[in-house]
This record gives sequence, C-alpha cells and structure tokens, in this order.
Amino acid sequence: MSINHAILGLLSYKSLTGYDLKKIIQESTFMYWSGNNNQIYKSLVELLDEGFVTCELHHQESSPSKKVYTITTEGLAELKEWVLSSPEPPELKKTFLIQLAWADLLQEDELNTLLSAYENQIKMEIVLQKEKQRRGTFAPARTKREIYLWDMIHENIIHSYESELTWLDKLRQANCNAGREETYTMNYEVRQNNQQKYIECISAEPPIRSEQEALDLVALCGENDTNRLMLHADALSEDFFKLKTGIAGMILQKFVNYRVKTAIVLPGDINITGKFKELMAESNKSREYRVFIHTEDAENWLLD
Repeated sequence: MSINHAILGLLSYKSLTGYDLKKIIQESTFMYWSGNNNQIYKSLVELLDEGFVTCELHHQESSPSKKVYTITTEGLAELKEWVLSSPEPPELKKTFLIQLAWADLLQEDELNTLLSAYENQIKMEIVLQKEKQRRGTFAPARTKREIYLWDMIHENIIHSYESELTWLDKLRQANCNAGREETYTMNYEVRQNNQQKYIECISAEPPIRSEQEALDLVALCGENDTNRLMLHADALSEDFFKLKTGIAGMILQKFVNYRVKTAIVLPGDINITGKFKELMAESNKSREYRVFIHTEDAENWLLD
C-alpha cells in the first residue's frame, strides 16, 4: 500500500493533523504499511513539496500548536489517478505457512498444538474484526455507495479469516489428526429474545478449566454475532469454584478483555463457600459478569 495515497484518501474526507492520521492508520485493518510512525510525517513533507496538501498552524491556548493538513485540488487529482491505476494482486505473507512447511519434524501432539494455536489466533481475529465493524471505526460515510464499499471491505477481511478456518479444517482432516475437537465437546444453544442473541453453554466435557476453552467460548460468540454468554455450573470444572486455583479469575478476565458480557447460573443447591462466595457478592456490582441462581434472572440481565 502507498502510504502517501492512504493519507490523501483520508484528507479527501476532512482536514487532519499528523497525529490524527497516524491514529486512524494504526487502528485500521487494511491501511497497513511497513515502517515506523515517522513515515507518516515524512510522507506529509513529500506531499507538501508536491503541492498535494497544504498545512495550516492552529494555535491553542492551553495546548501546543498543531499542524492541520488539507488536500488540494492537485492532491484530489493524484488520488483519483491512483485509484484508477491497475490493482495489485493480493499479498500472501503468512509466517504460519513457513512453519507448516517444516512441521513434519513435529510429533502428532506437537502438530495438533501448533494447529490449535493458529486456529485460536484466527478465531480471535474474526471476533476483533466483527467488533470493529460493529463499533463503526473510522469511515467517511458521505454517500450510500461509500458506506456500502467500506462495509464490503470489512466483509472481505472477515471472509478471508473465515476461509482460513475452512482451510484449517481441511488440513486437520487430511492429516487424520485426532485433534482437540474429537476429545472436547460443548453443549450449547444460540438463544434469541427480542431480536437479541446470546450463547447458552449448558455443559462441557471435560468441564471448562483452561484459557483455551475460555477463548473457544469467545470465538463461539463471535461466530454467532453476539457478545453475550450464559454459563451453567455443569459447564465449569470444580476448580473454577476454588479461587486459589486462579481459574475463575483467568476465565472471567478473558471474557472482560474481549467484551463478552457473561451471566453464570449456579443452582441454589450448589454449596459455595469461602472466597468464591465473596466473588459472587462482588459480581453483583459488575457490568461485565454476574452470578445468578435462576436462568430467567440471568437472561433478563444479559439482554438488558
């Protein structure tokens, strides 16, 4: 990608400072470039020299002065000429493929671990990209067509990751691996109420007790376009209820990190004591996760 033309594109929407440009490009999934942050400022100097942008110094009373850049008529013409140029083929730079090329050195369990780690990264990227799309990160949205084009860019990125998962499933099958999916089962339902969805995890075998299994739930939410999760006691290991193991804190923190609102349903006949009982009391103040006795109460809070 030409960083100069990315800058011209952003400035065609509105005037921006160098810091604004850097932040937008850093947070973008597709406007990437290889180089350090200073490259943006170097590019702005080049664009100024070529007459494609202008720079105006804005003075602020309580803050340092800032330089605001604006695209010129010549800059718009240069941008359009670049957009009309022949597209480049997609880049295929995947370090994982190089690892896979020499993966015959690994034992079967080691290869499974490698595949599972890569699969988890892809699933997390899907979750993150869908969340970015949901939050509506930077997009000009000046016309209906422009809104559609930017939406399709997000769809393209998400589809690429989903295709990677399909390919990974094919790789597992062809390799005749036992794989993690054959030894781990999760009993869950996708619930919908008042046009809102959530995942209800009823049980798991073996019960959830690891970071990987927590991330599987996060990915499951992402795959079903929801960030709401209901967990029943039968899905959780006994160690989850023993705070000294650290499992509860680790799992709940993963849900918080990925903004998954979580309701835990523990029947009244479960004997909860000690520090975990204190955690239950504290959870009633949390916006990210809470503990309930009745499923109905859990659902009402989850969909609130």
